[in-house]
Amino acid sequence: MNWYEKLSEYFPVEEMKSKDHIEALLSEQGDIYHKDESSNHVLMYVEFDEFLFIDYLFVSGKARGQGLGNKLLDKLKDKRKPIILEVEPVDEDDHDTEKRLRFYKRAGFKHARSIGYRRRSLATNEVNTMEILYWSPNEETEEDILEHMKRTYETIHTYKDKQWYGRSYLNANEVLKLREEEHDNILDDL
Repeated sequence: MNWYEKLSEYFPVEEMKSKDHIEALLSEQGDIYHKDESSNHVLMYVEFDEFLFIDYLFVSGKARGQGLGNKLLDKLKDKRKPIILEVEPVDEDDHDTEKRLRFYKRAGFKHARSIGYRRRSLATNEVNTMEILYWSPNEETEEDILEHMKRTYETIHTYKDKQWYGRSYLNANEVLKLREEEHDNILDDL
């Protein structure tokens, strides 16, 4: 099974970029978009001067519980830059969502609870709410995380979107916003 098949089997269709989109990022944005893979994992990430963004992290079922995910995160943490990622909110019908959040909490990630993130999937046309998690070696404000996330959205998620999907995503300011009210920290409940 190739790296794209592994990601496609694990991640919901609304979160997946097309294979052409990812391959274009790897070839045309290869100075910032990276793939790290083995038979047991696939890690797709973006490295800017100021921060890192994890686009996809997959660890095979047979390798889970052996510390591989933590080793991959530690490798990124060694770069001493804030790390940002998106996760689906906890879904009581999908226990993997809760396990995933626990994993990131144990790894020291915080929930950017003041950031609202809702985007329409070009694959399903459904609006999806995502949560932003981050880890930082320094004190990073959620406003900083929001600006980093907008940069990622504009540079990576919407890269040639009309070419790959036949239409464009909404702009970053419509998709990523500071929330009006505080929400419970999803990581505190786990």
